[in-house]
Amino acid sequence: TGGYHKSVRGGTMHRYPYPWAVVASLPFAPEIVIETIRHAIGKLNLKPHKFYGFDASYNLTFPNKDANAHGWVSPWRFGLNQGPIVIMIENYQTELIWNVMKQCPYIIKGLQLAGFSGGWLDVKMQSESEIAGM
Repeated sequence: TGGYHKSVRGGTMHRYPYPWAVVASLPFAPEIVIETIRHAIGKLNLKPHKFYGFDASYNLTFPNKDANAHGWVSPWRFGLNQGPIVIMIENYQTELIWNVMKQCPYIIKGLQLAGFSGGWLDVKMQSESEIAGM
């Protein structure tokens, strides 16, 4: 679902992002993600005083305004949702995840077999060719 939950009520399609999925995009679009999360925390009150991370999901169009004036907020938090947050924050700050991934022959081979090329994959292939030719 790409970080969105789709629901249909009254013939209208409602889309709302999962906060954890937004944070998982941090290395790809930090300017957008940081502003979106600031908005979710500050304006939508999605993380008022919760130790265990972001709410699993929310729906601004659902009429339940009991706990949050902006709409329905999931009362649950899932550890599975928190994993991508931790990994992508680390990746954004240090590029550790990318650097480890770039060294994994299984990932490299899989990407190549899937038809990916360019960027660091080509640099990696060129380096290996130079080493083999020595």
